[in-house]
Amino acid sequence: MNKLERVSKNFMKYRFMLVELIKKGVKLKYRRSYLGILWTLIEPLLTTIVLTVIFGMLLGRSGESYPVYILSGRLLYSFFSSATNGAMKSIRQNSGMIKKVYVPKYMYPLSSVIFNYVIFIISMIVLLGLMIFEGVFPTLRILTCIIPLIIILIMSSGVGLILATMNVFFRDIEYIWSVFLMMIMYGSAIFYYTDSIVEKSPSKAILFDINPLYACIRVFRDGVFGEAIHWNLVLYSGLFSVGCFLIGLIVFYKKQDDFILHL
Repeated sequence: MNKLERVSKNFMKYRFMLVELIKKGVKLKYRRSYLGILWTLIEPLLTTIVLTVIFGMLLGRSGESYPVYILSGRLLYSFFSSATNGAMKSIRQNSGMIKKVYVPKYMYPLSSVIFNYVIFIISMIVLLGLMIFEGVFPTLRILTCIIPLIIILIMSSGVGLILATMNVFFRDIEYIWSVFLMMIMYGSAIFYYTDSIVEKSPSKAILFDINPLYACIRVFRDGVFGEAIHWNLVLYSGLFSVGCFLIGLIVFYKKQDDFILHL
């Protein structure tokens, strides 16, 4: 029996634990919250209103359905940020359980990514409502949004596994990653348009070309606004995500036996 078969059988054996960990993550996130999961719908809407006022009115940003443009980018970035941060801290946060009970250790970062993904999918209700309110009615091209949604899940899982492994041995990675997330956010065109920037300075296009999260957001926005999909961005972000996931699995698998010595 090869390693892949062993991992697959082990996953099927403990898959119920993954479900329980996802449920636990959702419950802990909204523990002692009066609004509960309703906050998942309110928070992105309030943030979009603030960003629209600041960048749309005060700084003169405008354009067709600017609030939809902001929210469609912010939802994807927020999921990536929450999922990778949660996965990064998951091994240390569950150190007590890891020392007492055997559960495949990759279940912890993966459950963190998936429960954030569930919340992320629920928040899509707000985007759909805002689209209708702003007069951006979905076309058949909105079905292409499924592609970046799958890609960003794989990407977040891969990056999360890498960060979870690094965080066991280097605690400072949490602070370093927070800086990287800020750089990624400003390079993902969440609240500004890229066309004018690239036209004025074509050399700056590389800032967006090398950012796989921007590629996901751009493809997602294409579907939301009924525009033709950019397959080159799909290919780049897809290959990056699969590569990250494979690297994450390999690194995590090789180092997981040493976790107990550093927790």
